[in-house]
Order: sequence, then C-alpha cells, then structure tokens
Amino acid sequence: MNVMAKLGRLAAWRRKPRLSRWSPTEKVAFVLLALISIFMLLPIVYIFNHAFKPYQELFVYPPNILVRNPSFQSFIELLASTKSTAVPVTRYMFNSAVVTGLTVFLITLVSAMCAYAISKHQFPGHKIVFATILLTLVFVPETVAIPKYLVVSHLGIFNTYWGHVLPLVAVPTGVFLMKQFIDQVPGELLDSAKMDGAQEWTLFVRIIIPVVLPAIATIGIIAFQSAWQNTETSINYMQDEEMRTFPFYVETLTSGMANSVARQGAMAAATLLLFLPNLIIFLAFQSKVIATMAHSGIK
Repeated sequence: MNVMAKLGRLAAWRRKPRLSRWSPTEKVAFVLLALISIFMLLPIVYIFNHAFKPYQELFVYPPNILVRNPSFQSFIELLASTKSTAVPVTRYMFNSAVVTGLTVFLITLVSAMCAYAISKHQFPGHKIVFATILLTLVFVPETVAIPKYLVVSHLGIFNTYWGHVLPLVAVPTGVFLMKQFIDQVPGELLDSAKMDGAQEWTLFVRIIIPVVLPAIATIGIIAFQSAWQNTETSINYMQDEEMRTFPFYVETLTSGMANSVARQGAMAAATLLLFLPNLIIFLAFQSKVIATMAHSGIK
C-alpha cells in the first residue's frame, strides 16, 4: 500500500504544471525574459503594422504601434510610384533578386574553396595568406572604395550584374568560419578517400561540404543581408537606371520631395518588403547559425 501511495503521489506531482515546480528566482527570471522578448519584438510588429496603415494613421501623434484600419493603400502607391518613369518598381525587385542570388552562391562557394585550400592544402605561405585575409577585417569599407572602382573599371563590368556581384564576393568572415569547420575533418579521412581514387572535387563536394553546412547557412545569411540591402554598387557602378536595385530605389522614394508627407506610405511598404526576406531567411536557418557559433569558438 505504501508503494502504491508513493506511486500515486509521484504521478500527481508529474501532472502538475511545470511552472509550479519552479523556484521564485526562476519565475522572476522567466517573467523578465518574457518582457524583454516582447519589448524586442515591438520594432518588428511596428514595421508590419506601419506598412498597412492608411495615410490618416501614418501621421497620428503620438504614433500608434497597431494599425486600426488595415489597408493596402501603401503597396498600391509603391507600385504606382514608377508609372511615370521608364523603369517599373518590379524591375528593381528583379535586379535585387538576381544580384542577391548570385552573390550568396558565389560568396559561399569562394569562401568554402578558399578555406579548404588553406586548411587541407598547406602550401608554402598558407599561414601568411590566412593572416592577410583576417587583417582585411580591420579596414573600413571606405578605404577600399577607390581600389574597387578601379578593378570594376578595368574589368569593364559597369552596368552589368557582375558589377553588382564581384565587389561583394570577398568576405573574410566567411573564410574564417569555413576554416574552423574544415579543420575538424581528419586528414586521414581525406587521404583514405584519395587512395580509393577520389579526386579533389569529389573530396570537396562529398566530404567537406556536408561538414560545413552550418557555416554555409550562416555565411548565406550574412551574404544575403549585405547583398539585399546594398546600395553601393548601384550608386558607384551603375549608370543605367534599369540595372539598379530595389534598395537604391527605396532611398530615392522620398528624396527631392517638396514636403515630408509625399510617398511616406510607399516608403512604409518598401521598408516591409526589404525587411521581410531577411526575417524569413534568419528564421529558416537560425539553428544552423547557433551550430556555427558553437563550433567556431566565437563567444
């Protein structure tokens, strides 16, 4: 009977809500973290609601976080903002999609190949090469703006998609993260694969790439954000309006307006369109980002 009574009390204890078993300190910490999480979500909630506000709610003071009368007026205004021009807004969006896709692919590929060569093909001076790559992290973008322009000019890729992509391909952070993962691959594994007849490309695709998938996801997010929001290439290397990207167009939406009210709705809709892909990509690959941080030694 005593045993049955103990089992009954144990079952009742397990059926109790987990929160009731928390200590007061844990409950306070949970409440504080929940409040902080809600506070950090407010900008995201505001961006979504602001894009669907009609004009009478855009300029209410004090501003409202939540929209009261949702409307697609801002998105209609955004699409209509280029009706009087030769280049529609959809062309800017298409350019951004193409440039971002190419940039993400090339950055991940180049970073992985460079890290593989430095990590597993220890050629003479490989440490100096890696140190030089890391040294470039200390340079601000303005210091390399003129060299980039000269390279693009000599390659003759003005007003082309390559003029958008190539200046963004070199990412030292990507090489560093990839190398941290590739260093974990035993050299004996690669040697045994070579003895079985595997070529370098087979080693890279079949062995190295599966190992660095978390790093690829992380670098993909970083590359996506830098390419999707980039305006430098459109300003410096594109003279044809039809080759410029959506972020550049967003910056010109309200510039030169006679007042501060015109096109504010279109700006709100464009801001949401710029933000939404970043949010989706991060939510889809956030687990890979955490795995990358755990394996790379970054605290």
